[in-house]
Amino acid sequence: MSAATTGQPVTGDSEEGQASSPAENAPGHLSLTSQAHALMREDIITGALVPGLKLKIEELRQRYGIGASPIREALSLLTSDHLVERIDQRGFRVARVSAAEFEELLRTRIWLEERALRESIANGGTEWEEQVVLATYRLSRVPRSESGDGIVASEEWEHRHRRFHMTLLAACGSSILLRFCGQLYDQNTRYRNLAVPSAYPKRDITEEHSAICDAVLARDADKAVDLLTAHYQRTSTYLKGVLYAGE
Repeated sequence: MSAATTGQPVTGDSEEGQASSPAENAPGHLSLTSQAHALMREDIITGALVPGLKLKIEELRQRYGIGASPIREALSLLTSDHLVERIDQRGFRVARVSAAEFEELLRTRIWLEERALRESIANGGTEWEEQVVLATYRLSRVPRSESGDGIVASEEWEHRHRRFHMTLLAACGSSILLRFCGQLYDQNTRYRNLAVPSAYPKRDITEEHSAICDAVLARDADKAVDLLTAHYQRTSTYLKGVLYAGE
């Protein structure tokens, strides 16, 4: 997260409709849109921008130090990621969360990743195997929690965890499938972050990842899919208990 990001939810009522800055019309405009997209995406996934929050252009300009046009374009991109919702064709808000959506997210993620993992195991070569081993090893070398209490996941662990799961699917042969799987991963991570400050139950996550890796290297697609599904369902059971205990 950049220094321009405050890390706090935006709640003010500043007006929109500010004039574009010269930088917005410069050749680097696309990179500004990409930067705005990355910063807002991270803040939504981590929960710094809370579900249902109305996203006001002026507040976002001040938060990220980026002009209005790149902010608007980034918001449009985030609607495609299902992290932002349009309001009456004119405004935006952070996508809301619900138990029903989480259940659908889990089912869809398992469906898509099963196909992607089976295709990767069938088609992946030695280089892909090496990348799976490397991603598994690198993930095992960092603690999940920054404080050791199992509550706040470290930024480096989150990065390596995403790399591990996406590497498993990387040889599926479909960039479209990989893009959907990446979006669902991010949405799941958002739900997981919203579960803090509750500590995760005691699980040997490292062993779960290693077992998936071993099944992949053995080219045992059925076992690899079963282990991956069980891995997701364990997390899902915990999240539903924390997030929706009052429903």
